[in-house]
Amino acid sequence: MTSLYVHIPFCERKCLYCDFYSVEGAEHVEAYLDALTREISLCGKCGDRTTFDTVFFGGGTPSLLSPRHFERILSHLDTAFRIAQDAEVTLETNPGTVTEEKLRAYRALGVNRLSVGIQSFHDADLRLLGRIHDRAEAFRCLDLARRVGFDNLGLDLIYSVPGQTLAQWEDNLATAARLSPQHVAAYSLSVEEHTPLAGQVQTGEVHANPADLEARMYERTMEVLRGHGYDHYEVSNYALPGFRCRHNCAYWSHEDYLGFGPSAHSFRKTGDGRSGRRWWNTSDLATYLERLGRGVLPMGGEEQVGPREMLAERILLGLRSGGLDVTGLGADFAFDPKTRCGDLLDKMIEDGMAAFREGRLRLTPKGFLVCDEICRRLLHVAGQGRFDGGSAA
Repeated sequence: MTSLYVHIPFCERKCLYCDFYSVEGAEHVEAYLDALTREISLCGKCGDRTTFDTVFFGGGTPSLLSPRHFERILSHLDTAFRIAQDAEVTLETNPGTVTEEKLRAYRALGVNRLSVGIQSFHDADLRLLGRIHDRAEAFRCLDLARRVGFDNLGLDLIYSVPGQTLAQWEDNLATAARLSPQHVAAYSLSVEEHTPLAGQVQTGEVHANPADLEARMYERTMEVLRGHGYDHYEVSNYALPGFRCRHNCAYWSHEDYLGFGPSAHSFRKTGDGRSGRRWWNTSDLATYLERLGRGVLPMGGEEQVGPREMLAERILLGLRSGGLDVTGLGADFAFDPKTRCGDLLDKMIEDGMAAFREGRLRLTPKGFLVCDEICRRLLHVAGQGRFDGGSAA
């Protein structure tokens, strides 16, 4: 599976916790679209006519753009690349930026999945996070989306908001379950450096929740959503049967992807799958516009991903999602976790943190609670032995 990502860098107002690249206001939208379509055309000329299975519009706030803007982007993508007939086309949506007319037009253009950034159903949380919508607008957005024909809806929620209680988070989960979206992404609030929220924490204006409360919130997230029939298929992602986000699954499965727009990343494996190249665009809109105005691709940097790095990424991504494909690691990297990390794996299984199922080492809910620590320890142990990056064949 191969994927296309388009970064829409505009926001009405930047959220206090967000460290993704974005700019407030939409005064440069037309200039951005000129540059974006030029970037798409330049990359299309260099391509091999690969068929892409997913398209994802992220941001920023993609739903700030009008349907005519997306019509232009989609037309250029369809001209430059092969888009599968059954492609998953996702649009990230802020409830405070849409109308029924807008949503109906998005659907008519071929957008078939909405990822709605609700974050909380409590207005106090939304005000603290700097969101531009309120609880009522969240309900209205979901109702309108269903009314115009969207039958693949994802909700984004954030837990461990400063001052949030376990009862309030459980109410968010109960509300989400009652609304029955096809997908729920539930993330712990991360206080990122250089964000306004980080400044508020440093000055004591707000206080981060204690770690034990955050852990209990995560436990309840797993319990409640699994209890309502959601498959916990990645650390922070839950889906009803048949509704996993195909685009994100491509990332977690180490598939190829191509990104457009400021700060967008791209990745491509070599033919044998044991190495690859990752590159990314400049994270500055003015530089992005200037370079493409000269017909130059706006690359900000690149790196070669060698066999050792590929193995580490496969371990990290696998544990966070569908589990480690033990056979695949052996075939691609001559690496057998049972041999190299046997004592650690035995301990994980004995402690109920992991289990072998269908040839994969999968974390249990108890293991997901300490996923980062498990990944760190496994990568450390894996790195102690000899590694030549070769095939087992």
